[in-house]
Amino acid sequence: MAPITEVSFTEVGPENRDLRALIEDLDEDLKARYPHETIYVVDFSDPKVKEMTFVVAYQGGRPVGCGGLRPLDPQSSVMELKRFYVDPGCRKQGIANRMLLDLEARAQAAGCREIRLETGIKQPEAIALYVKHGYRPIDLFGPYIGDPDSLCYGKVLS
Repeated sequence: MAPITEVSFTEVGPENRDLRALIEDLDEDLKARYPHETIYVVDFSDPKVKEMTFVVAYQGGRPVGCGGLRPLDPQSSVMELKRFYVDPGCRKQGIANRMLLDLEARAQAAGCREIRLETGIKQPEAIALYVKHGYRPIDLFGPYIGDPDSLCYGKVLS
């Protein structure tokens, strides 16, 4: 096994090419897992996307993962974790663990007290990651209400 190259997490804007390419890869992965179901995407044409915080993970200068945080309500201190993805060839190296912690720290720095997320029933590796980091099942919220393929989790940040 090759030595693990250092990974850095860089905040980027929604127009970032590396971010867009990783999200396209994520969308393709989700379409393969859920060929007949709804895929919840980020609408980059929506002006509200500018309110989101995006991070790209770089390993040896190469983009290998991404994640985002979206404020759920301007009056609340709750954010939603969105578009969380690590390239399949770079998994099992702790990148997802570290990226999740990085995003949680950014959320806390922005005054967030709780993170919620949606994942799918056909994503056991994602579910395991979130549970490992203290996320607990919550009721479906927002656009996920009534979706039989959706699972929602939440975590109160300390």
